[in-house]
Amino acid sequence: MRYEKTLIDEIGNSHPRKNLYLLDLAQASGEDFEKIKKNRDSHPYIIEYKKYKDQEKDFLSDLKKQVASFEKSSKAVKEIKALEVEFFIAEKKLDFYKPYVDLDYDAQLEYEISAHKLRHIPDIIDNHKNLSKLLKEKKEALAKIDAKEVAKKEAEIKAYKEARKADLEKEILEIKAKEKSGLISQKAYNNEVKIAKTRAKEDVLVYSYENPKKSLEEEIENINHHLKLDTKSMIKVMKSDIADTKRKIPEEIEKSSLINTIIGALVPGLGQLLNKQPVKAGLFFLGSLYIYFLAIPYFLGFGNYQGEGFYGLISLAHDGARMDRSIIFMIEGIISILLILIAIFLFVFSFVDVYRTEKKNIKGVRVNTWFETKQTLNREGFPYLVSIPAYLLIAFIVLIPIVTTLLISFTNMDPDHQNKFSWIGLSNYALIAKGEGVAGGAFWLILRWTIVWTLGATTLAIAIGFILSLLVNQDRVKGKKIFRTIYLLPWAVPAFITIMFFSLMVSRGGPLTDVINSTFNVNVDIKNSTQLTRLSLILLQGWLGSSYIFLLSTGVLQGIPKDLYEAAEIDGAKGFQQTLRITIPLVLYQTAPLLINQYTFNFNNFSIIYLFNRGGPFFPTLYGNLAGSSDLLISYIYKLTIENQYQGIGAAITIVISLVIMFVSFLGYRNTKAFKED
Repeated sequence: MRYEKTLIDEIGNSHPRKNLYLLDLAQASGEDFEKIKKNRDSHPYIIEYKKYKDQEKDFLSDLKKQVASFEKSSKAVKEIKALEVEFFIAEKKLDFYKPYVDLDYDAQLEYEISAHKLRHIPDIIDNHKNLSKLLKEKKEALAKIDAKEVAKKEAEIKAYKEARKADLEKEILEIKAKEKSGLISQKAYNNEVKIAKTRAKEDVLVYSYENPKKSLEEEIENINHHLKLDTKSMIKVMKSDIADTKRKIPEEIEKSSLINTIIGALVPGLGQLLNKQPVKAGLFFLGSLYIYFLAIPYFLGFGNYQGEGFYGLISLAHDGARMDRSIIFMIEGIISILLILIAIFLFVFSFVDVYRTEKKNIKGVRVNTWFETKQTLNREGFPYLVSIPAYLLIAFIVLIPIVTTLLISFTNMDPDHQNKFSWIGLSNYALIAKGEGVAGGAFWLILRWTIVWTLGATTLAIAIGFILSLLVNQDRVKGKKIFRTIYLLPWAVPAFITIMFFSLMVSRGGPLTDVINSTFNVNVDIKNSTQLTRLSLILLQGWLGSSYIFLLSTGVLQGIPKDLYEAAEIDGAKGFQQTLRITIPLVLYQTAPLLINQYTFNFNNFSIIYLFNRGGPFFPTLYGNLAGSSDLLISYIYKLTIENQYQGIGAAITIVISLVIMFVSFLGYRNTKAFKED
């Protein structure tokens, strides 16, 4: 890395080099470069610079002794003493570094820092002293206060409080009289009573401060608060000014290679320490402990419950003990990969941090202090800091189960291979695609019914809910509250109760079945008929889902401006045309994402299928022994995995339908307002 002729500061401003030796190196090339470098110690600037550094060393050594003597002679309190010492040091440094400002940027920085301290510290000390003096005066006044005077004032305050209470009650009665006479509404009455009570409370509080004891106690508490807060705040302002100055003054170093980055590449924290950022180094060293004592050992199999880290993901316990389970090896292998990915992220993050810091430092940008780093984190890093816990939670609670399901779909995990299963590649997906095997044979039949069910039940629910909301929203309809209450009942009552109720009603010998049979003189057995069961399920879900759509549509309809309908009516649009051209587009525009959610929800609506007829009726010749003719894919997966232990093929079906749902949802969402807006 070559030396540059100019330096840059953190803001990006360009500065000329004061180190003439480095300037000569930047301007030289080839043999001249090597010659200048070889004769470094005899360079005029280096000779002058060494002389300055020797004088600085002597100055700092002597200053240390002077500070020790000053500290002994100072009788100020701890906080003031520290500030006075800092002020004393700043005075000495200002005088010493002033002649060297044009020689070295570090000397210029020390000079500027000292100037800032000399400007800020006197104000901080004066403020602290004034507050301390005032506090002392108030405490002395409190100690000298006359007890009889306090008692007298407390009695007056108590009497005022009672009188104010009586006034308040009288005022409330007057407001009540207004409300009864119809001059104000119930809402206005409540607001005025609330205001009157607040006003009375404030009057009593203000009058209570006429008690000299309470007044002094409040003042003392306030002064103590300012003593703690003001000094910290003023020091923070001083540090901020120093940090701003530091950003504008570059640094010249002879180093031209990224040696710290190379040395600290394998140990997060080491590079930061070499860059003279000890606090940041400490934080990254914690990352190193995680990497070398948790992530890597766990990845290699140390500390696993049963598994062998990443290797266990390959072996799936086939060469393990008799009691070892493949699923444990798989999960621990996934966890080991996740932990090592976090470790890699820490490696990369640390490397990039050291690299950027060192590269900027070579160009002239000074390394940030911890105070400046905290400022940057508060200003720019806060969103990332608060997101990290959520990302970790998502990784372990959401990502691991998803990856486990994906990997199981490539195995032969079934009733014969529960403890020990192996990788079989795409065989499960091939069985599904061909419609073969114990589970694949019924897949396409169930998929067709699932699509019909999703479109039929959801569209019916949307239509019922929307039509009912249109009817109730009409100005000519009376008793809207009653209708709205009735239409929301299917949503208010737990769905499983409604489903079980209708299941009993339409079962063989059920009340509804008997009514149908006796009325129409037929012999209907709904739960043993595929078509009737499916029709019943669609109608039932249409009723259950309509309440939610009714609520959504009602909210949107009430928000549509009446001006639109008036303008449409002036243009000659009839009621149906207004509904078609204004109402429906606006409702769909506002509720589209939620309506799409209804389709995806019903695609995976397990409860209604399982509770109504457990997926029946059953036809083994078509659906095998694992599914019924009203089973959806979600209930089919449940029967495959939970009831019959075919986890491999069940996981494959889960992955397929998840991909389909995500793709369909994307197609639906991409044109919605919610998807387009940030």
